[in-house]
Amino acid sequence: MAIATKGVPSERIVRVIGELAKCVGAEGLIGGQVVDICSQGKSYVGLDLLEDQQFQVCRCIGLLFQVVDDILDVTKSSQELGKTAGKVLLADKTTYPKRIGIEKSREFAEKLNREAQEQLSGFDPEKAASLIALANYIAYRDH
Repeated sequence: MAIATKGVPSERIVRVIGELAKCVGAEGLIGGQVVDICSQGKSYVGLDLLEDQQFQVCRCIGLLFQVVDDILDVTKSSQELGKTAGKVLLADKTTYPKRIGIEKSREFAEKLNREAQEQLSGFDPEKAASLIALANYIAYRDH
C-alpha cells in the first residue's frame, strides 16, 4: 500500500496503514481468528477464557513483529527496508537489539515464533494454518 499508492500525501497513507494495522492486530483479524479457533467445539466459553486464549497467541505474534522490526532496523539498509533504516536508533528509542543484542534478539524472535505455533498445535491444522503462516511470515520477513 505504501509503495503502490501514488499522488496521496504521506500523512494520509501512514494514517491508513495505522488503521489497517489495528484491524489486523490483536483486537481485529488475528484476535478474531484466535477466538474462532479456541472456541470451536465448545458449548460455552467464558469471556475470561476467550481473552486469555486470544492474547497468548496474539502477544507472541505481536511481540514477534516488534522484535523482527527492531532487528531489521539495524541490519538492513533503507533501500532494502523501503523506509529509513536506523531511525529508531537515532531517536534513542529502546529496542530489543539495543537492550539484549542482535543475536539474543534473533533467538527471542525464534522463541516467540515457536511459542505461537505450539499454542496453535492443539487446534485443527487447517484452521490454524493462516495464523501459523502469519507467524512464519513475520519471523522470516526481510523488510
